[in-house]
Amino acid sequence: MVATDDVLDCNGRTLALTRSAIMGVLNVTPDSFSDGGRSLNSVDAVPHALEMAEAGADIIDVGGESTRPGAMQVSAQQEIDRVIPVIEALHSELAIPISIDTSKPEVMITAVAAGAGFINDVRALREAGAIEAAAKLAVPVCLMHMLGEPRTMQNAPAYHDVVAEVGVFLEARRTACVEAGIDARHIVLDPGFGFGKTVEHNLQLLRDLSALAPLGTPLLVGLSRKSMLKALLGLEVDERLHGSVALALIAVQNGARIVRVHDVAPTCQAIRLWERVAAGPQ
Repeated sequence: MVATDDVLDCNGRTLALTRSAIMGVLNVTPDSFSDGGRSLNSVDAVPHALEMAEAGADIIDVGGESTRPGAMQVSAQQEIDRVIPVIEALHSELAIPISIDTSKPEVMITAVAAGAGFINDVRALREAGAIEAAAKLAVPVCLMHMLGEPRTMQNAPAYHDVVAEVGVFLEARRTACVEAGIDARHIVLDPGFGFGKTVEHNLQLLRDLSALAPLGTPLLVGLSRKSMLKALLGLEVDERLHGSVALALIAVQNGARIVRVHDVAPTCQAIRLWERVAAGPQ
């Protein structure tokens, strides 16, 4: 088992994992499935991030490229132009860590120089130069499982055993990162709910999330407002608050250490209450 610390050093700012951490989503994109266009510039993004921090977010995840099914790629320069002014503004306004949601090494390097302290990569550092950049930057990284690419990942995804196969992939990527010089204690893993998975795959992963615990690495889970809530409950995006909170709470109960969410306040309240109850008499 890989040893992990309960505190991640995110470019001089700490992310404590002694309790479940809340990652607030801040998409600086026009086309993200849930909140595209809401925070297209720092004027809109900074107040939103401050609200999430006030509501209990432990880290803010800034993204400049949508990874929804069918999403089109943007250039590294487009991403940089979108996220860097926001990261610079947030770095001066917030005390909590800032995450950069990207797969491009150029964006990682520029974002960390601007104040980001965590790399959240849906491609698990598989893009050319990404693993080398992350090793040099020496900030925590999240490696996510995705079957295929965003534009095609939901075209009939298939597995023999989704939990086992996701686990094998994540272990292989973690090993590759350690061999590239990334500190094992700086690695977080994400099973990638909705990224090349059917509803049944998602449910199986959530049900058996604890099966990934032997990897010995903190798990990050993103289930907020996902389309499985439409498939299961018939809910449109703006109706998915309660379902998203329930999924986040189930994920924490099953071993997630970080939950990535759009609705910080209700998610934080539910998880903190559950933690207090689970802790027993004080």
